[in-house]
Amino acid sequence: MGREHLLISAVTVVLAAVPAAAQDPEPLEFPGPEQVDDPLPNRTTDNVRLDEMDPSAAPPLADSTDDVVREQAVSASTRRTFAPADFERFAPRSALDMAQQIPGFSIRENDGERGLGQANTNVIINGQRISGKSNGPIAALGRIPAEEVVRLEIVDGASLDIGGLTGQVLNVVTNSTGGIAGQFRYSAEWRSSGVPFRWGDGQVSLAGGGDKTEWTLSFENDSGRRGDAGIERVFDADDLLIDTRLEQSNFNSDRPTLSGSYARTADNGNVLNLTGQLQGFIFREREDSERSGVIDPIDRLRTFRAREDEYNFEIGADYSFAFGPGQLKLIGYHRYEDSPTVARVITEFADGSASEGSRFTRDADEAETILRAEYTFPAFGGDLQLAVEGVRNFLDITSEFEELDANGVLQPVEFDGATARVDEDRGEASATYSRALSSALQLQASIGAEYSQISQTGADGQTRDFWRPFGFVSLDWNANPTLNLSGRIERQVGQLNFFDFIASTNLDQDRVNVTNANLVPPQSWLFEIEATQSFGDLGSINLRGFYEDISNIVDQIPIEGGGQAPGNIDSASIYGLEGELTVLFDPLGIRGLRLDSEFSWSESEVLDPLLGTPREISGNEFVEVEVELRQDFFGTPWAIGGFWRYDEQRPRVRLDEVFQRLNPPGFLRLFVEHKDVFGMTARFRVANLLDRDNRLDRTIFLDRAAGIVDFREDRDRQFGTIFSFDLEGSF
Repeated sequence: MGREHLLISAVTVVLAAVPAAAQDPEPLEFPGPEQVDDPLPNRTTDNVRLDEMDPSAAPPLADSTDDVVREQAVSASTRRTFAPADFERFAPRSALDMAQQIPGFSIRENDGERGLGQANTNVIINGQRISGKSNGPIAALGRIPAEEVVRLEIVDGASLDIGGLTGQVLNVVTNSTGGIAGQFRYSAEWRSSGVPFRWGDGQVSLAGGGDKTEWTLSFENDSGRRGDAGIERVFDADDLLIDTRLEQSNFNSDRPTLSGSYARTADNGNVLNLTGQLQGFIFREREDSERSGVIDPIDRLRTFRAREDEYNFEIGADYSFAFGPGQLKLIGYHRYEDSPTVARVITEFADGSASEGSRFTRDADEAETILRAEYTFPAFGGDLQLAVEGVRNFLDITSEFEELDANGVLQPVEFDGATARVDEDRGEASATYSRALSSALQLQASIGAEYSQISQTGADGQTRDFWRPFGFVSLDWNANPTLNLSGRIERQVGQLNFFDFIASTNLDQDRVNVTNANLVPPQSWLFEIEATQSFGDLGSINLRGFYEDISNIVDQIPIEGGGQAPGNIDSASIYGLEGELTVLFDPLGIRGLRLDSEFSWSESEVLDPLLGTPREISGNEFVEVEVELRQDFFGTPWAIGGFWRYDEQRPRVRLDEVFQRLNPPGFLRLFVEHKDVFGMTARFRVANLLDRDNRLDRTIFLDRAAGIVDFREDRDRQFGTIFSFDLEGSF
């Protein structure tokens, strides 16, 4: 049977496998540091202990007569329920602070999938998905003050009338207090490696509303001050040292963001949601490399400078109302971004020789506009949702490339394909069916198709049309009061990165991509199964296994006529295991101690387009482990804890290059916290206690197919100890 027939027969196959008892008839992106030296630089809460509650013991809603909120709160199949009182001793300031402490659950952000289509985050608010893309669940939850949280529910994704949700989904039920509540966060950071002091990171949020309205407003600056320094050695084809480089780099960024939301429930039950975000991104990178050759002993200084001054905004709105026998929701979304970038590299020679260098300037404008309609109504013993969506995307790039002449003056150089525009018009239609097959078994299935037209102007410009089917079948089964199983089979259509169509250069690493107008959207079959086992007061574990068979994966390929660029490879596969584990030590006699761990492992395979032999997908994350330990001292406002992270990626591969980043022995951070400093929470953190460094092994080939090496770079940079101070409060 062909894969295209799988969605038609999958429901029958899956149901046949269920035990009889269960079948009850009831983006030019400038690089940051070679490694992210602090994996969670601005996170202001470490996980804390939280006792799980029996769903049957869920507290009643607050003293509210809002029937809409009440119905949304209890409509889904609930696995676990948490009340604000469960988090009280940890002084949470927002819904995000609470959500981050739920045992065995991690927030999944928007993964950049096409349009608004199926939901791809695992957080909803008052039974509704969050409108917006950049303005995702972390931003939305961070604006909701703790005082307005009624309860938090972990529900079965397939039980919701929201296409695409499977497994654990967090439903945050809120109710406006009728007043205005505020919260703030400030974080300062300094480092022992000479990186500038970070003083401008923080957030201020307000929230308010009445019986039928809720609004939030937030201003935040996500600030980063990073850098590293160390030695890079260069070896020739015979592995003899030919160059020594003493290097230092700094990466400074600020991302000021104004965001907000507004929700209103009319007397007739109609619901309006508005979201918006206005954001800037200011980035500066500098690298100084003092070089001394062994064979060619001329000393030289190479300086690299890069900057970006971006601004972007997005607005989203949805309106749902009763229509005929069901509910109609109309959704609109628009996002625009302007990101001018400049990169410059100059090499000066100690003997007075003429300097060498170049500059690459690019101005990129991109936008996405989406209109979507969803109509949900009872049908066939469950709920049926019919949806249509129209999308228009574009990327418009103007680029200039210049090189220094013998007189030290920058002169323009022709760079074919670096100025172009890419447009996509896309429409899709889908039908999603949800039904409770029994009190313990939930089914959701969807089938749809999309049509897209991609046009490119400039070098090799052309217009092409595509038809793509998509859909999924998922089941959620509460096997017993403590074990939940879910499975999913999905046909996906991937989103192309429009920057891949257009020629570009990375001056720092001396890489060039030519234009490739022949990219097609990747597709894949995804098979996954998820299990969540609760251990009651001892904690919980969540495991997800997956296998993905990918067609037309995007990787680096040779381009006809010369050069290389991102392009399609016929097929690839990836499989792995992910999980979250929470252990609560209170039942073991250690009151207030909690351990949280997240882990992932994956293997992959693709045929190298140059060699024709199997290898890992370029840059695939092979393993990642995070462990957090927190001890709260009862009867006092004090807490201490630590965080450790280790990750390893497979080598990144180009036609003439193989490079890999390494970061042993992992990243370790410790903290001490006081939860009542004049009503505020204060936290001091010290990080990189294992003295992790940023390592890079890079091999450049004259002919990779023949195994002929040109040279090899071995980089080892340190970024030192990191000290930070956080202050959080409410008003």
